[in-house]
Amino acid sequence: MRFADIPGHNEIKQHLLQMASACRLPHALLLSGPEGTGKLSLARALAQYLQCPHRTASDSCGHCPSCVQHQSLNHADMHYVFPVVKKKSEHLEVSADYMDRWREFTQGSAYASWQRWLDTIGAGNSRPQIYVEEAANILRVANMSNYSSPVKIVLIWLPEKMNPEAANKLLKIIEEPWEDTCFIMVSNEPGRILPTIYSRTQRVTVPGLTASEIATLLMRDYSIDAQSAADLARVADGNACAAIEAIDSRGETAEMASIFREVMRKAYSRDVKGLRELADKCADMGREKNCRLLEYFLTQVRENFIYNLAMPQLSRMTTDEENFSRRFSPFINAANVEEIVSDFDMAIQHIARNANARIVMFDTFLRLIVSLIKKPQ
Repeated sequence: MRFADIPGHNEIKQHLLQMASACRLPHALLLSGPEGTGKLSLARALAQYLQCPHRTASDSCGHCPSCVQHQSLNHADMHYVFPVVKKKSEHLEVSADYMDRWREFTQGSAYASWQRWLDTIGAGNSRPQIYVEEAANILRVANMSNYSSPVKIVLIWLPEKMNPEAANKLLKIIEEPWEDTCFIMVSNEPGRILPTIYSRTQRVTVPGLTASEIATLLMRDYSIDAQSAADLARVADGNACAAIEAIDSRGETAEMASIFREVMRKAYSRDVKGLRELADKCADMGREKNCRLLEYFLTQVRENFIYNLAMPQLSRMTTDEENFSRRFSPFINAANVEEIVSDFDMAIQHIARNANARIVMFDTFLRLIVSLIKKPQ
């Protein structure tokens, strides 16, 4: 991974390059920010740059044996740590046991989604963590001699997932590391990192990408047309992972948008029979999809409320959604928005707890008939 491969973040790239070139790179660097900003890619690009013997002032060469090894995630002096699920039956306990899946995960996209990692490792209902065995493995690696690079790098993805035993075991080496060892941490939630570790890192905050940067990425890497790319980028709100995942879910999103419009139209016209038919249709989708549908409804209610503020820079709607909202948005106002949001939230909770979806949906849709006629005083 080279810096040139990563869209945007030019100031952060320059900051990292200047620290590396001036030998001012801290022994423990923390890149933090929201999911989908490219933090992991920046960390990988920095690691490749540090270990490239032919690097320039702006990037690694990309062609030497060290860079080639980085691209295949096989560099002997580069070590990855990430949350895993212990599976004794498969002898999977630490990150090194998951390297094949890590390669699949990181080479599938330059943007690291937590949900995609859960899917990649088949986590199911388990909660991946960085366990104390991982900390022992890091200590073993740190004691090893370097193979070919003057610096050994340990990249820790999501250090907030360390359990307390692992964090406390690593504290000593992070506080007083070997001179030839550098820790690069990548965090979505830095506030959840053990404070004693967090305080010993030098922090760099990585903000979300701009809509134009995400749109360019989608058109370049996923062959998305300009209008679709702009719509997805606007809705993603700086999260490239969300935009990429939305490419595969556009069919479902279009279906949900259609149902949302029908429900609102029938509620406004007090078409009880039509609402009952829609409730039956929604219930047949299954519990998980019902919850996703209601989450979409919540998003659209909030977006329509914001639309009334006449501040397009705050909008996260696609062109089709905005076309509907031009006329519909006045019906979501200060007199009813909290009530509608509360009803949808309650419906999600009930369906998630196995309540009868037909009854819940129909009752929620009927409540809209009363809510939509309310106007601010």
